Amino acid sequence: YVEETYGISYTVQGMTDLLKRLGFVYKKPKKLPGKHPDVETQLEFIERYEKLKQTKGKDDQIYFMDGVHPQHNSVAAHGWIKRGTTKTLASNTGRKRVNINGAINIDQLNIVTDFGESVNAQSTITLLKKLIRKHRKAKTIYVICDNARYYRSRLVREFIMGTKIVLVFLPPYCPNLNLIERLWKYFRKKVLHNKYRETFSDFRSACHNFFDSIKEYSK
Repeated sequence: YVEETYGISYTVQGMTDLLKRLGFVYKKPKKLPGKHPDVETQLEFIERYEKLKQTKGKDDQIYFMDGVHPQHNSVAAHGWIKRGTTKTLASNTGRKRVNINGAINIDQLNIVTDFGESVNAQSTITLLKKLIRKHRKAKTIYVICDNARYYRSRLVREFIMGTKIVLVFLPPYCPNLNLIERLWKYFRKKVLHNKYRETFSDFRSACHNFFDSIKEYSK
């Protein structure tokens, strides 16, 4: 490209040195959803969210809800390793996974989870029931979630009728606006990164222990 465009020929090493001098680095592009709303749509939702925080009742709650499906396998992550040495990490088949439906209150860092056979309408209803029992004084519990089919299912719609639950749906293709994604990222770091657990039972227990001990991580 450089030779055709500028009439100058470089060796591979010369091209590499030139790019470094020009401030380039060799790295992968950052992946984003192929479909995503424009900035204005996202800003509109953020404005709605800020208004909701200001106008909600004293005992009302706002939760962000989403599911996560960690596979029974170790995940190699960066770490400090002495130059010239290689560290190995045992792995599993990764064919089994734990299904977690969760919700987090950002202000108080309250976390409610449901471990089930899958993340579906039934597990969502179970999770919402836990929120209702946890916040008996609240008149309204706002639950912000994505547009997954099970969150919009008939079963869920029928369940929340007459309850204090109000579902608030994110704009399509906006996982960046769902703040529980930050919890899932931290969860993966603590449970999956550079960790090997031979049996699925041990792996599932580690997932449970993370949430059972969640207050230790908020310090």
